[in-house]
Amino acid sequence: MKRHQKLMSIVAVSGALALVMSGCASGDTGGDNSGDKDKKTEVSQADYNPQPRENLKKGGDVTFAINEITPQMNAFHGDASADTTRLASWYTPQVFLMDPDGTPHPNPAYLDSWEIGEEGGNTVINGTINKDAVWNDGSPIDWTAFETTWVANRSSDEGYAPNATDGYKEIKSVEQGDSEKDVVVTFDGEFAWPQMVFLTGILNPNVNTPEIFNEGFIEEPHAEWGAGPYKIEKFDSKGQVVSFVPNDKWWGNEPMLDKVTFRGLDDSASINAFKNGEIDTVGVATKDRLEQVQDMDGITIHRAQQTANTLLEVDSEKPQFKDLEVRKAFYMGLNVEQQMKIAWNGLDYTEDPGGSFILYSFQPHFTNSVVDAGWEYNPDEANKILDEAGWALNDDGVREKDGVTLEVTYPIFGDDPTLKAGAQSLQQMMKEIGFKVNIDVRSPQDFSTDYTSKNWDIMSLRFTSSDPFGAAWFCQMYCSDSGLNLSATGTEAIDKKIHEDLESITDSEKNTVKAMEMESEIMKETWGIFPLYNGPTITAVTEGLANLTPEPYVGLDLFGVTPVENVGWEK
Repeated sequence: MKRHQKLMSIVAVSGALALVMSGCASGDTGGDNSGDKDKKTEVSQADYNPQPRENLKKGGDVTFAINEITPQMNAFHGDASADTTRLASWYTPQVFLMDPDGTPHPNPAYLDSWEIGEEGGNTVINGTINKDAVWNDGSPIDWTAFETTWVANRSSDEGYAPNATDGYKEIKSVEQGDSEKDVVVTFDGEFAWPQMVFLTGILNPNVNTPEIFNEGFIEEPHAEWGAGPYKIEKFDSKGQVVSFVPNDKWWGNEPMLDKVTFRGLDDSASINAFKNGEIDTVGVATKDRLEQVQDMDGITIHRAQQTANTLLEVDSEKPQFKDLEVRKAFYMGLNVEQQMKIAWNGLDYTEDPGGSFILYSFQPHFTNSVVDAGWEYNPDEANKILDEAGWALNDDGVREKDGVTLEVTYPIFGDDPTLKAGAQSLQQMMKEIGFKVNIDVRSPQDFSTDYTSKNWDIMSLRFTSSDPFGAAWFCQMYCSDSGLNLSATGTEAIDKKIHEDLESITDSEKNTVKAMEMESEIMKETWGIFPLYNGPTITAVTEGLANLTPEPYVGLDLFGVTPVENVGWEK
């Protein structure tokens, strides 16, 4: 679940992991919630206080809130979450940087060059690694890191459990070039998306077995296998604290900060910590949270877009959802407009429903895949489908068939009132069509474990993209072995269709058009996951903090990835 692909995270009603919308909207950026109901909150493409290094002062500390310090600290693993990758960005190589619009660039601290070309009918990448680049254990960063990353991510057949094989499975070889600092990546034929590989980093060559890859990072970040401007000072998964300090083995621009700390906090704890000056940023994309910080001195409110979907997912392996018709009826009973109104109550914000996991509405060739698949909010039709499928209402108004009751568990992670309101709204919607939804409030620290162990019947979460190449990661969303989509609705027939009809297209634009067409077809065949909306990111920040959210999958800079060493305080 990840890469310049999509990565799961807890639903972040606080806005810490929010958003995306098409075009610009008008309105007051001051957060006045008393305006006309049709007024839109102004949302910029990116709003992260970008500053050159010369405008920053050396020194100072920063503390960030995070949903959880995840048990699985290998950011390439299928059980990793957006939080895993966020932490990894601070102590593992940022090989590529990215503009907010999604244009990637080799990070000169790691790569002198990265050239994509064609040789003998194959797409080929020739890269030269910075001669000074070293791992924290003192060994040089060389071509073997790229080979190790490819081997671990190309397939699950060899025992590795990567979060996605897209892109890597198209590579035929990764070899040494003229020296150990030169790497040659050769694809098997022409490939539409060569930009996608290695975008979110490389693995240390010591991660050279499935056992190490899958289990070696559980509760263990392996600081010695990292590299970069910061190193881990403290890692406490039980206490939910990770801190980073400048790395004496770093060869590039010196980091601006003396210390960076992440604390795992739930919604109420994070807003209180910010108000008490204990953390320096907090999501405030709900009416209640925004009102709590509105009159604070010494802070800035940033409003931006984030490339993410809030989704609803059902587990088709549970007896209640084995039948495709039941899953279709469930989603036809879902009032998406009402869910959006609850999420953005008091924010004077609106957008069209998400509609796709592949593209966002502001991207070329976007279409609303769920509508194209035949979805509409229609509880009457949902009831008719369930009646015809043999699910009868009992005396309690809950449907039953063959001893199975349509009673399901819907966990929510955190105590934010907007999150609870959305869950209660869903509960009432489903009651209209004979589903009994039991809401189970859990700790945010349980999210990644509960999701990957499928300790749920219905789940709402965020899928966050780290780059604009959505079609390139199609298999990560819809193949049967996806570690991101746990609805268990993928099939061998769908896999074959993806591999033969989509991945064989070597032109990126044609590939994208086909991906959108295929997404609606697969949704119609599966009804396992459903995109609800994108939403605004609104974040309160201690005044003067610059170059915010440099990591993939979070925050205020759209697709942007900036060097973590450039985060700092303005002079």
